[in-house]
Amino acid sequence: MDIRAVVWDVDDTLFDYTSADREGMRAHLVAEGLLAGYGSVEEALARWREITDQQWARFAAGEVDFETQRRDRTRVFLGRELTDAEADEWFDRYLVHYESAWSLFPDVLPVLDALAASHRHAVLSNSSLHVQDRKLRVLGVHDRFEAILCAAELGVSKPEPGAFLAACDALALPPEQVAYVGDHPEIDGRGAAEAGLLSVWIDRADAHATLEPPAGPRRIASLDELPSLLRGDTRFGASSSFR
Repeated sequence: MDIRAVVWDVDDTLFDYTSADREGMRAHLVAEGLLAGYGSVEEALARWREITDQQWARFAAGEVDFETQRRDRTRVFLGRELTDAEADEWFDRYLVHYESAWSLFPDVLPVLDALAASHRHAVLSNSSLHVQDRKLRVLGVHDRFEAILCAAELGVSKPEPGAFLAACDALALPPEQVAYVGDHPEIDGRGAAEAGLLSVWIDRADAHATLEPPAGPRRIASLDELPSLLRGDTRFGASSSFR
């Protein structure tokens, strides 16, 4: 069955979240005078990313809401008790630096242009609509998507099948007519495949080169590969394009 729509992850798929987070936090730590407590900038950034991953996993599991995971990231990183207002103020100061570093990956606009006439487009993110709606507007691609769905509002997050099926419902298409493109091999790759979508895992620069690839997703290194993959989808017969 032909693929009629592409549903996209946002962070580290369309938007270079990792670079923006690193650059933003580096500037924030300098401004806050916090680097003295670490052996190096890289050590501080690695600690921030570790805490971010831990707290995001709690949010994805439904243990805390979106705002709480942000506040807890701040509290754990600083290692002290903070009121909600204090944690919000610290995080808001970080956001100023983070947002100044926002950018799309260079392969995003060319592939959106290439697929504009042939496929419908939507977004499914494990973030919140407030965050991702604004981000896509600032990045200049909001109008490329006819639906933007986020876990905070859906009440279900990837890799749960319900999240992917909600995106299909928003497009009024069955899963077998929808492709999902995301950067995480399990949350995006395996999750979309198990929900019945054509799952495309974007693994830029072989970031997961040592990882045993999950069954189901097609693995690509650049979005430049996506148009030909969609034209040659062989998931129901011939060999997979997974590499």
